[in-house]
Formats: sequence, structure tokens, C-alpha cells
Amino acid sequence: MADKIATRQSYGEVLVELGKENSNIVVLDADLSGSTMTKDFAKVYPDRFFNAGIAEANMYGMAAGLAVSGKTVFASTFAMFAAGRAFEIIRNSIGYTKANVKICATHAGLTVGEDGASHQAIEDLALMRTIPGMTVLNPADDISAKKLIREAAEYKGPVYVRLGRYPVPVIYDDSIAIKIGKAITVREGKDYTIIATGIMVAAAMEAAQSLESEGIEVRVIDMHTLKPIDKEAIIKAAKETKGIVTAEEHTIIGGLGAAVAEVCSQAAPAKMSFVGIQDTFGESGKPAELLEKYGLTAAHIALAVKALQ
Repeated sequence: MADKIATRQSYGEVLVELGKENSNIVVLDADLSGSTMTKDFAKVYPDRFFNAGIAEANMYGMAAGLAVSGKTVFASTFAMFAAGRAFEIIRNSIGYTKANVKICATHAGLTVGEDGASHQAIEDLALMRTIPGMTVLNPADDISAKKLIREAAEYKGPVYVRLGRYPVPVIYDDSIAIKIGKAITVREGKDYTIIATGIMVAAAMEAAQSLESEGIEVRVIDMHTLKPIDKEAIIKAAKETKGIVTAEEHTIIGGLGAAVAEVCSQAAPAKMSFVGIQDTFGESGKPAELLEKYGLTAAHIALAVKALQ
């Protein structure tokens, strides 16, 4: 895990590749292409790129119309403006119609940093999970982001992809097979399980390594797809290990932890602990400092595992 790359950068790069491979792909942005990295696609394929301006709801309405007309649409803005400001349009025009729109939302979570609480989308996964038929993806690194966006391009129907501004460690290599709805066990362990998503996967791996030195063997699962969630992987972990810790850069209300608990409560009750943002807003600050303050580090994950003993 040496290199660090922001998943928004990965998105911009793979979008250009997809544009070359599939002339049916169109891209929309809400006047933030320099930040969401759709600017790369706009340079190469200007006739298939549309800037909707600072009008996110209108952009997702346009996206629905283009999708209903047969296009595969990628529509991007910051996560707060996609999941938040445009929620009703995404629900009714994209979700309800099952439109083939990929909502690729960047700048998610606390790690937007200095932009502060107004721009830190910490509820987006919960909101998107509630929309019937919406697939919800949260890649952990550069490789998984590119592979999951390719998966999304092939998938017929609405997809929400959560992407970040903050450079994160590269966990995988190109040989990894990543499929929608299939979690990845990145580390085996018989004592406890950490189920993480997004940027917290790297922190979970670090926590597991530190716990190993204390004689605690921890399984680490990358739950990159929150919906449809990999129930089989969760049930297996609940039955084979002594407890589950979930880790997410998102509120613990309605996100990964809630999704895992829903599965366990019905199929395999397990001792659980939740690492995530409590019932609070974020604040302006450097990303690393915010992760520390709000309890989203490898050390905090390790403590949560030990608390299950």
C-alpha cells in the first residue's frame, strides 16, 4: 500500500477509456468537471459531454432523459449535491424509471476536509440505499474504483458510486477480480472480522496487522457494494468469528454498519461494534485530523475489536 491516489482521479481516467470503447456513453457534470475529473472525458469527447451548470437537479433530469433515449449516462457532481440536493430527482426520475444512469459522486465524507460540514456528505450511502433498485458502490482504492466503474458501465440500471477527494493507498493490483455484489476478503482471520468500505479498508488492514502482534487474528472484508450487499460473506463471518466490527467514513445511521446489522439480525446474530461518524456533523479541518477527531483510524478500529472480547 505505497502509492496514494484519490478515487476521483481513477474515475476520470477510466471514463476516458470507456468513452473510447463505447460510443454510447455520455457524461454530464454540474460545473465541477475540474474537481470531479470529468474534464478529461470532456477534452477527448466534447460532443458527448454536457455541462448542466450549477443546477444539479436539472442535470439528473437530463441524465434520465438521455438514458431513456438509449444512452449510458455518467453524471457527476459532489456527493452532497448529488445525494442531497438532487435526491428527489434521482429517486423519481432515475430510481423509479430504472434509468441507466451512473451517479458518480465525488468529494464524499469527512475527507473533503477544509470545505467543512456543508460539503461533507456523511449521509449519502444511507440515502441512496433507500431508493428501490439503486445499486450502491463505494470503492476502496484506485484499482477497485476503475474496476467497479467498468462494472457499472455494463450494468443496466441506476448505480450510485461514491468517490473521494483524499488520496488513499492502493490496496489491489490489476489481477484482482471485483464484481458488483461480491465482497472481497482481503485478509483471513479466525478470531474477529472487520467489514470495511471505501477509504476505511486500508485502515482496517492496518488495524488487523497491529492486532496480529497481540495474538488476535482478524479477517478483513472489503464491502465495496452496499447494495446489493453480500449476505453470504456477512453470515459466514458471523458464524466463523467471535464478532464483527464495521468501519465506514459515513454516519453509523443507515450506512454499512446498519446494512450488516440488518443481515445479522435476520440470519446470524453476532456481537457487533460500529466505527463511523456518530450522530453529528463534521467541521472544517485537514482530512487526517478529522479522521482522528471523529474516530476513523486504524487505532480506533483496533480498539473496537478489542472491546468485543
